[in-house]
Amino acid sequence: MTIQEAQQQVDQWIKSYGVRYFSELTNMALLTEEVGELARIMARTYGDQSFKKSDLSKNMADEMADVFWVLLCLANQTGVDLEKALVKNIEKKSRRDAERHLQNKKLYTTE
Repeated sequence: MTIQEAQQQVDQWIKSYGVRYFSELTNMALLTEEVGELARIMARTYGDQSFKKSDLSKNMADEMADVFWVLLCLANQTGVDLEKALVKNIEKKSRRDAERHLQNKKLYTTE
């Protein structure tokens, strides 16, 4: 599935099941909430925190998909073609950072 197809599928789902999009501000708040849920799993899986019983049922892939879902909603609402935006963003980073990371000695050391 392309990103454009994903945007179309989310839009169709909203029209079929969701009645309408939540407001942009509500979706921004929901995006923040979903990122927080993902951060919680990341902190417990890769960080120093231990899992709580309530965290054990959480699925990292599902939480990432929740983040992506709300981001797709916001893109649809604001007229952003995420696929085109991502291509442009990769091009920008490739120009801007062509040598930057290669010269970063911190990336070549291991802890």
